[in-house]
Amino acid sequence: MASKTQLLHHQFTYLAFIILVGGSLVCEAASRTTLDDASMHRRHQQWMARFGRVYNDDNERQKRFNIFKHNVARIDSFNDANGHPYKLAVNQFADLTSHEFSASRNGFKGHLCSSNNNKATAFKYHNLTLSALPSSVDWRMKGAVTPIKDQGQCGCCWAFSAVAAMEGVTKLTTGKLISLSEQELVDCDTKGDDHGCQGGFMDDAFQFILKNKGLTTESNYPYMGVDGTCNTNEEANHAATINGFEDVPPNSEDALQKAVANQPVSVAIDAGGFEFQFYSNGVFTGSCGTQLDHGVTVVGYGEDGDGTKYWLVKNSWGNSWGEEGYVRMQRDVDAKEGLCGIAMQASYPTASELDDHIGKVTAVSSEACSMRVRVEAIR
Repeated sequence: MASKTQLLHHQFTYLAFIILVGGSLVCEAASRTTLDDASMHRRHQQWMARFGRVYNDDNERQKRFNIFKHNVARIDSFNDANGHPYKLAVNQFADLTSHEFSASRNGFKGHLCSSNNNKATAFKYHNLTLSALPSSVDWRMKGAVTPIKDQGQCGCCWAFSAVAAMEGVTKLTTGKLISLSEQELVDCDTKGDDHGCQGGFMDDAFQFILKNKGLTTESNYPYMGVDGTCNTNEEANHAATINGFEDVPPNSEDALQKAVANQPVSVAIDAGGFEFQFYSNGVFTGSCGTQLDHGVTVVGYGEDGDGTKYWLVKNSWGNSWGEEGYVRMQRDVDAKEGLCGIAMQASYPTASELDDHIGKVTAVSSEACSMRVRVEAIR
């Protein structure tokens, strides 16, 4: 039988072994964490260089690094999972929390009515049948879409959405693709519900263009990304005009398809979710609600290789976001509002030549004011 001294010796040896192994594991984990942090710091530095990000001090840099690290981990986890028809990317918004992104870019203020929402509207594509529409449309291929633009930190997505729709109808009626001025809307369309970088409404933009008898070019009145004083000389220098605008009957993707088959259409969507913030490519089917906070332009529709139907949407966040500035959003979903509310509040400008091509206009009653939602832009 082992002596008491031998027993104590064995116990001591065992404890020492456990401590040694445990210490090695701790050191290994700490070393791995250090290497991971070093790799993430390099990744952050590369990201800062790519997007020209500069911080005020070390405290701000550390804060933004921690947010970046969290977002990257979440993006990588999403992309590593199976079953998603779209991917996320570490884009220019990667050092913002979801709250910061929503607060600074989703400026919905809860106003239910625009000054234009109590009027009856018309929908000239009412009599078209879905079976007669093309299976796919891409207005870019028809030369009716200008290159992707970037609204920056100014919450005027409503202006970019309205201008893109007007650029499209101008091409279809005149044969000329003209890049028009969002800044004119930001500076000069300020007497109604539109408030420049603080948000606005596409129908009100169309109403301003009607009253102003046109809009000037982007080269004449370049985009500055801040609220400014209206340049009345350039405001009067019209490069394109419209003769009206119409609302697509709400909560109907069929009606939206009829309109998009004939011209680019302004729409409002809920763009405040994490997955939309970091969308990269594929058909977006992700989680989103119907709290409309962002104005974009539908410039086509189609069907993916796996049979998923989609809307082709032009955004105004630069070409480093999404599919070179575009997002394909799932079409024909179960919800009548469409994915992210895309079918809730759509409208388009009209021009006489295009009206003559369509033929007789059929009037429909507008929805009650409470069914409409003011679009406050991404800031």
